Amino acid sequence: MIAKREIWKYPDKVKVWVGKYRNSHNLLHWHHDCELVYVENGIIDIFCDKRMHTLTRGELLYIDSGQVHYMQAHDPETVLITIIFNYSILRPYIGNLRLASPKLKGSYPIPQFYREIRDLLFHKPPFFEVEAVGKIISLMASIFRGEELVPHETADKTTERFIALLEDISDKCDQYNFEKGVSFMNVSAAYFSRYFKESTGISFSAYLNYVRTEKAIALINGENKFTMTEIADKCGFGTIRNFNRIFRNLTGCSPSSIPKDYVLNSSFVYPSDSAFVPTFHDCELLESGE
Repeated sequence: MIAKREIWKYPDKVKVWVGKYRNSHNLLHWHHDCELVYVENGIIDIFCDKRMHTLTRGELLYIDSGQVHYMQAHDPETVLITIIFNYSILRPYIGNLRLASPKLKGSYPIPQFYREIRDLLFHKPPFFEVEAVGKIISLMASIFRGEELVPHETADKTTERFIALLEDISDKCDQYNFEKGVSFMNVSAAYFSRYFKESTGISFSAYLNYVRTEKAIALINGENKFTMTEIADKCGFGTIRNFNRIFRNLTGCSPSSIPKDYVLNSSFVYPSDSAFVPTFHDCELLESGE
């Protein structure tokens, strides 16, 4: 599944959620909420702010509102503490500042804050909503005081055009190639290639092949029965030979032998207004404040 915008649904009217996960793997996605990720055990790679960060036990990463990201645990016993809250909680206080790096250098009592917020959300004592928000503000005040800050950059026209390109590719992947992508962005070929790789972590051609393959899987498993040649044409592969080669490289299967419930397990970005759940099925929620 190509990653899209995740819309976080809080169980209560308080816009705060905490949980503990084992073996976190998810697709690259984004949301308007802020997220703190603390490694309780193990090692995890997190792609955020256009680069990969490796976190080990006791390390913390902050995912700002709107930052595309994904994570992959190194082993199944990796355990994460996750604190998620709506950006509106911070907006009145931080102005145009943001953290210089998602991976934090300071030491913060995340397990303590996690337990306190979890117990508030679970037991729901009187005024727990106010207290939970207060704890988030207190924690983030400590983090913003202890880390390097830089001016917050607003989305420019290039970013907006790039998001429009990704959505256009999703609708018309059979019509796209590198030259059309360059033309759509109205930049030089060299700049387009570099910008695309920095923003998604992969090349344009790899992304396009992924989009085409996901569309092909949907057509193969859909109600309308097309021939493989028709599917190759509808998805923009050009020839059946090219279709078979790319499909097998990405899935490990031929188009005719793909399992009915197969999900393309890769990490690519596609910002959208549609909600989805980016977490893979082998990621286990151990506990939460619900």
